[in-house]
Amino acid sequence: MRRSLLTALLGGAILLTGWATPSLAQTAVPAWPTRTVKFILTLGAGSGTDIGGRLLADRLTKKWGQPVVIENRPGGDGIVAINAFVSAKDDHILLMSPTSAFIAHPWVHDTVPYKVSDLAPIARVSNTIIGISVPKQMPINSLAELVAHAKSKPGELNWAGVTGALDFNFAAWLKNSKLDMKKVPYRNPVEAANDLATNRVQVYESAVAIAQPQIQAGNIKLLAVVNTSRAPIYPNIPTVAEAGQPALTIDGLVGLFGPPSMPLALRQKIADDIKSVMESDAIIKDRLNATAQMFNPGGPEEFGKSIDSQRELISRNAADLGIKTKY
Repeated sequence: MRRSLLTALLGGAILLTGWATPSLAQTAVPAWPTRTVKFILTLGAGSGTDIGGRLLADRLTKKWGQPVVIENRPGGDGIVAINAFVSAKDDHILLMSPTSAFIAHPWVHDTVPYKVSDLAPIARVSNTIIGISVPKQMPINSLAELVAHAKSKPGELNWAGVTGALDFNFAAWLKNSKLDMKKVPYRNPVEAANDLATNRVQVYESAVAIAQPQIQAGNIKLLAVVNTSRAPIYPNIPTVAEAGQPALTIDGLVGLFGPPSMPLALRQKIADDIKSVMESDAIIKDRLNATAQMFNPGGPEEFGKSIDSQRELISRNAADLGIKTKY
């Protein structure tokens, strides 16, 4: 089953990344932009992706000499924004989204109004910091202590689950680690963080930006980050790999996508422009760090390969959980 799932996904991955496209040196870059550029975001105003998107839009407006505007289209597990982007069929309308907003869709939704090949990676912009947190009142101060505590109280701890890649990753880790915790499903991640602070749930894997107000208020404790490297804003918090649980590792990739008709050479140029404005402006890096994100620009092929790796991870998670693709 794993092999068939991976084969199906990787069959679409070539379309996603555009690896079969002629080399950049052989492809002329069309004049772009020639009018207003719009970033459609899968998350609402005030989110880390929104803050990063607005900073980027302001700097790119100056660099490109054309307005760059933000349109927030939250809801529907990312599908509302993705559908608006795909339906536009316009190379001046781009999608800005965490990859976690859509990579689990084949195992969650019966149908979606888009194909993998509709999302052509342009640029990785940042990594959202994702962490494992517990309530302050729990006698737990490390991931190892959480594992031991869960083993001593099978079925007594609750974990907050929000549909998507992080949910799959955590659930598969629990199963493979033979830990018995009860899932409490949430649609609103902020509500989950608030319930964690009052000990209504005992464990939550989430974007640290969601938990940060409660962390700063001293109501919850951040045990580890699931990213491949430590968070600059929390340098003393270990990664899950450092804490002895590498299976929990997943980076919160955030980036831009264009329509499949957009040439690779143009996508590379946009990625280069994004990297240029981000590297030349310390304010962007400081604001990203303050909102629990890491500056991590990358080009279309690199970004595409990272997404493919995450799809493979979620495919393995789903197989471990006995969940088949729905479309």
